[in-house]
Amino acid sequence: MKDKKHKQMFAEIEDNLQGAMGKGSFDWVDRRVFDQVFDRLTLMSIYKLMKKGIIDTVEWPIARGKEAHVFRGEGEEGAIAVKIFHTSNAVFKNLVQYIEGDPRFSGLKRRHRDLVTIWVRKEHRNLIRMHREGLRVPEPIGVLNNVLVMEYIGGADGPSPKIREVEVEEPQLVYDYLLYFLAVCWQRARLVHADFSPYNILWHDSSPLVIDVGQAVAIQHPRSREFLVRDIERLVTWATSQGLEVTTAEALFDILNTDPGELWAEEEE
Repeated sequence: MKDKKHKQMFAEIEDNLQGAMGKGSFDWVDRRVFDQVFDRLTLMSIYKLMKKGIIDTVEWPIARGKEAHVFRGEGEEGAIAVKIFHTSNAVFKNLVQYIEGDPRFSGLKRRHRDLVTIWVRKEHRNLIRMHREGLRVPEPIGVLNNVLVMEYIGGADGPSPKIREVEVEEPQLVYDYLLYFLAVCWQRARLVHADFSPYNILWHDSSPLVIDVGQAVAIQHPRSREFLVRDIERLVTWATSQGLEVTTAEALFDILNTDPGELWAEEEE
């Protein structure tokens, strides 16, 4: 009965997955990869998100990683990013350190599927907090089980590049904004990104935009300051590679003590 219902559900949305299946304009897919990514839980989640009008189509992949595949798609208001978290690998066991100790996620169960669901909810809630503070992150649109839908960052020909892939003309302004980002996270959103690096910063419309915020923890997390220092060290490493003279100690002081508005202002762009 369940198999019959599952096949019927897939038949209803199959046409909307043609791009992801490698049958549309973008011939990319290995059938085994498709079967791994679009398992029963994922297809059911996408089906429900389509019925809600959040997703119209799922098209071509824009990022692939150990934890998730990200696809460009279409929604009610245009292009979207559909992030599908894997439900069949053990990588999430290594991410428990970012969940345990975060008061927002009490009663943690260690079953893999539970970890995946908690992780996806965590990234969605972190995006909401950061976006609410006006920070440059993808706008969250919807979430269900292991599927997160958010604003697509890029153009018709592909996603925006990572900051490490471009030549930044005014690194001081970019550094000031990224310092501001970390300060607003700490002082206002009460979060630490915990995986801040040039790999998780896109260069979009001549400005930095931060992605992959699933690791972000509440500042009450017992390791929040450790994660903050690590984020700052990575930012300082990037800044010094751009010829700036900055230190971890100075950056840490500013993030903890300086009003974010004194670190960066919108009119400087």
